[in-house]
Amino acid sequence: MQQTILQAALRTTMQALVKPVLTPAIPVSLQRTLIRQAYRASIPPRRTAFSSGSIKGIPYQQVTCNPNGRRAILYLHGGAYIIGSSETHRGITGHIAKATGCALFVPDYRLAPEHPYPAAVDDALLMYQHLLALDYSPEDISVVGDSAGGGLAIALALRLKAEQLPLPSSLVVMSPWVDLTHQQLHVPDAEPVLQVRWIKNAATLYSNGMPLSEPMISPVYGDLSGLPPLLIQVGSQEILLNDAKRLAEKAKVDGVKVTLTEHAKLWHVFQIHAGVLAEATHAINALARHIEEHSPS
Repeated sequence: MQQTILQAALRTTMQALVKPVLTPAIPVSLQRTLIRQAYRASIPPRRTAFSSGSIKGIPYQQVTCNPNGRRAILYLHGGAYIIGSSETHRGITGHIAKATGCALFVPDYRLAPEHPYPAAVDDALLMYQHLLALDYSPEDISVVGDSAGGGLAIALALRLKAEQLPLPSSLVVMSPWVDLTHQQLHVPDAEPVLQVRWIKNAATLYSNGMPLSEPMISPVYGDLSGLPPLLIQVGSQEILLNDAKRLAEKAKVDGVKVTLTEHAKLWHVFQIHAGVLAEATHAINALARHIEEHSPS
């Protein structure tokens, strides 16, 4: 009963504080400022440690919480390629660090419209190569992303495959944005977070005139064969539900080991409420199990 009340309160909060910010009517610079404030409610666990680094001008945060062993997660934050940062995602990355015992590396990849495609993919690749240079083996690296970061995680895997570079041991995507053409958006009974006109505007800003069906922009159109085991988590109350389902089906057809988990009556990247909302904490724990299952060490 208490969790039901909490879930309703969080949904109302998202509708009141986050969704109104995500509109093309507000300048991107102001969206970034406002979303930083909204994400202050997502709090990392106690004893989470954050340290800063930089690789070739791209800053990143390293996040740990009771690290166990030598494994790493490359975490790619969401925000439709125009907002978001390692700072906004301190809560969710802290909880992932606690659940997995891994060190998370969270790059502040360049954002559109100042830096459209392929800047984000280039920076994700740079960060992955940096982890290899730090002597993390590919088998001990997982790539995790939410929303646009989920799409970026799949695009990174496609880029690694195309360049014949070693792939990570596993992939996890939460509410992935993998079709920027938006041809098959879901129409939920409620959508507490996203606005269609906002993601369509963001897609235009990010693509920089490239076809929106380009697989490195919309990875659901790519050849996913050979990709590592993939976990997809999505809420039933979000317009990107079909993106997750289509990605799962495409991965299955292409021979990828894939698990899709749909969380009833939950919203876009509900995992940011881990530590407070039980279902979000359970989802993070499932993420940790997926990574552990496919890590050799």
